[in-house]
Amino acid sequence: MLPFSNSELRTRHSELEIVKNKLVIFILELQKSIRALLISLVLLTVLVFLLSSGLISTFQNHLQEKLYFFSVAGPFLAHVKVAFFGALYLLMPLLTYVLWKAMGKPFGVSGKRLFWYVFATCLLFYAGTVFCYLVTLPFGVKFLLGYQSEDLKAVISIGRFVNFVTIFILAFGVIFELPIFMIFSAQVGLISRAVYEKNRRFAVLGIAILAALLTPTPDVVNMALMGVPLYMLYEAGILVIRLLDLDGSATTPVEPGEDDDQPNS
Repeated sequence: MLPFSNSELRTRHSELEIVKNKLVIFILELQKSIRALLISLVLLTVLVFLLSSGLISTFQNHLQEKLYFFSVAGPFLAHVKVAFFGALYLLMPLLTYVLWKAMGKPFGVSGKRLFWYVFATCLLFYAGTVFCYLVTLPFGVKFLLGYQSEDLKAVISIGRFVNFVTIFILAFGVIFELPIFMIFSAQVGLISRAVYEKNRRFAVLGIAILAALLTPTPDVVNMALMGVPLYMLYEAGILVIRLLDLDGSATTPVEPGEDDDQPNS
């Protein structure tokens, strides 16, 4: 005896086809802009490289310690990393537009709605990075270096310091996007507000795991500095969905090969 009836099998097959079509649309839309993104990233990395010394000095203000290098190529590689991450940071509006355009097309997200998604994503990303730079990073560095003593002094390599700062700042920018993706998933009918409200316990667990993975150091303080704002953003996402009544708004899916600019006959 089959575990599913013929009607259930047809329904599951239809759902898989819908998912497949949406994935194909996303990939095709992304391919249109990937070359321009890569070229822009390379050119911008070269430009930011010229300013990388000043950026490292700015980050070093939080450290108030000398930096060292333990290989001949250490300083050069550190400047390259700063230039690359700096280029990504400046390129975020374009990157956000490309990703949302590709991700939104299968669900009929375009026009003003697309603009507001791009605007809100950029706003929250930069808000997260600024919050990290002004609040979380100084506190985290001060706490970690507080374990120094007369017999225990910090010898920090420039490479590890650059990794710590860039990953920490960009990670905060990414996690601040949580309300946007919650709103999007609710608006297109993927995950309802009720699901978010019902699974708060699992959200706390997931946030703790995510904070452990994204923070450069596995200490509890840095995890808390990321985890607490992330949970507040989770609750903010639920609140916005409720207040604006965005749960399950209707969208018009786009089939592969359709062109938004095609004139009506």
